[in-house]
Amino acid sequence: MRIRCERCVVAELPQDGPALICAYECTFCESCGRTMNYICPNCGGELVTRQRMSKSR
Repeated sequence: MRIRCERCVVAELPQDGPALICAYECTFCESCGRTMNYICPNCGGELVTRQRMSKSR
């Protein structure tokens, strides 16, 4: 799982925090995803909420 937004690069994306991904796992913060109308600029796919990792692992 990527820990930084691919657009703004500054946003830290903890594994258990909110983030958006496309089918190719391009990763963006919520703010950038909203700005891009939830469309991945790399592949044109839909950006959806990334699943969160369980802390119990």
